[in-house]
Amino acid sequence: MSAVRKKNVTQLQSTYIEKYQQEEQMLSVKRRGLIRRLIAFSIIAALISYVVISTMVSQHKAMNEKQEQKEKLQEQLTTLKDEQVILEEEIVKLNNDEYIEKIIRRDYFLSKEGEIIFKVGDGS
Repeated sequence: MSAVRKKNVTQLQSTYIEKYQQEEQMLSVKRRGLIRRLIAFSIIAALISYVVISTMVSQHKAMNEKQEQKEKLQEQLTTLKDEQVILEEEIVKLNNDEYIEKIIRRDYFLSKEGEIIFKVGDGS
């Protein structure tokens, strides 16, 4: 007997084998199509997720900035309201003649008739 025997195997050609091979080809085509669809769906889902997440992050940043701006404006509003109250009190005082005389005497050294104003230095 020689060292290696070659076997010649021939396949039987029958309708059953042909149908089986066709079914196997169809299954492999379906699997490839399914894999392609799943990959495409995964890519689309990833893109949509990225867009949604990036939109949410940018909106969160914008909300934080608006909140900080609102707080600053609230502080500015309270300051301006306090200033408005002081100015309204000053308006009421400026309608009083005695208050105006007091300011004129203090700032411009004006006096009534027969009144003498002495300026006292700081001591320096």
